[in-house]
Amino acid sequence: VIAAVRARWGGPISVDTMKPAVARAAVAAGATMWNDVTALSQAPDSLAVAAELGCAVVLMHMKGEPRTMQADPRYGDVVAEVRDYLRDRAEAAMAAGVARENIWLDPGIGFGKTLEHNMALTARLGELVALGFPVLYAASRKRTIQAVDPTAVEATDRLGGSLALALEGARRGARMVRVHDVRETVQALKLLAAVAAAG
Repeated sequence: VIAAVRARWGGPISVDTMKPAVARAAVAAGATMWNDVTALSQAPDSLAVAAELGCAVVLMHMKGEPRTMQADPRYGDVVAEVRDYLRDRAEAAMAAGVARENIWLDPGIGFGKTLEHNMALTARLGELVALGFPVLYAASRKRTIQAVDPTAVEATDRLGGSLALALEGARRGARMVRVHDVRETVQALKLLAAVAAAG
């Protein structure tokens, strides 16, 4: 699949995996970014493989495991804990040979976090940006939108919330937003930029 996409698309391609072998195969087929929800901590050779591949890597924060991460997640200060964890993982990646310019950080909206945690991470996204790495923000169609608007039961009911959060993420310093509704999000971001340019 990746090779077929690469044959028709010259832009970046991201692979989402915790497995170094999958990342290696994906990069060989044309992927340019490795997105790991465990911040390269799942496998003992993840950091070494990331350094070997030389591709961009996204280090995401997740509390617990996917099957249990939403079972009453608790933090003292969620932003401080996520910030410190991602800083430590970035430092570990660089110590293993990953180039600093290849490292992206993702606060992991919705991964082991309540509505309050997600909103705090969004409101204080600048604290992650201040670490000096580009930040990826991904809240598109997530259940945290339904937590604010109970009528948004289906993922496809969450366009308005997805756009609002994408704009907030971008406004607060995210360099990339991961979304489902690309055309609508691009249009919203263009308007955000136009307003900023006019001011």
